[in-house]
Amino acid sequence: MPHFFIEKEHIKKDIIELRDGDTFFHLVKALRVKTGEKVKFIDSQQNVYTCEVEQINKKSLTAKILTTKKSNRILKYDISLVQSVLATDAQNLLIANATQTGVKKIYPVISDNVSVKIQNCKIEKWQKIVSENFKQCERADMAQIMEIEHIYKVLEKFKKENVLIFSEKDINTSLDNSVKDIDKSSEIAVVTGPEGGFSDNEFSYFKNQNYKMISLGAMIYKAPNAVVAGVSNVVSRLEND
Repeated sequence: MPHFFIEKEHIKKDIIELRDGDTFFHLVKALRVKTGEKVKFIDSQQNVYTCEVEQINKKSLTAKILTTKKSNRILKYDISLVQSVLATDAQNLLIANATQTGVKKIYPVISDNVSVKIQNCKIEKWQKIVSENFKQCERADMAQIMEIEHIYKVLEKFKKENVLIFSEKDINTSLDNSVKDIDKSSEIAVVTGPEGGFSDNEFSYFKNQNYKMISLGAMIYKAPNAVVAGVSNVVSRLEND
């Protein structure tokens, strides 16, 4: 069951009341919920409310709170995705995949082999995709799309030991070794390239900066799928480290 974000002011004792707004219209106009149906809400404190719809009219919806619990659908570490901007359909899929894997921030970046016209990129649209997937996978927190910048500038925001570049060549460490010196109290960057991969100049820069370059194995993934494989593998090793 998808859940919907609410503010504290929507909660009045054991009742949740929505008036107008995106969540109200999504439930009433798009999903056409009926009285007696169960719905889930989540607030900024990551409290999940399972409710039963009691009343619906043209301007409001009220639902009785049946149960309340703290959500556990959140990563223990702040993992961000640094990703070269892709063509529209691939980029939209990447945003959806990244949201479902639990990344905290998504940094769309310009790299040498990016072929997309940056002025045509719509961060507001990408954030809407985040919101839709936040509901579907019942995340406890909302991922944030950052402004588009050059990859070198973005990588400077992270500690070097926390930068994990997934690459199809010029590997300098294994995935298991890459997590050993990560500072788990600081933001961790999972970095993926464009459809054409990183350029030779970029690989030279990564080497000179002593960034960790890691392989996902013998297979070559499409960029949206590399995100799933990369983030999931990092999370599993951090959990077991």
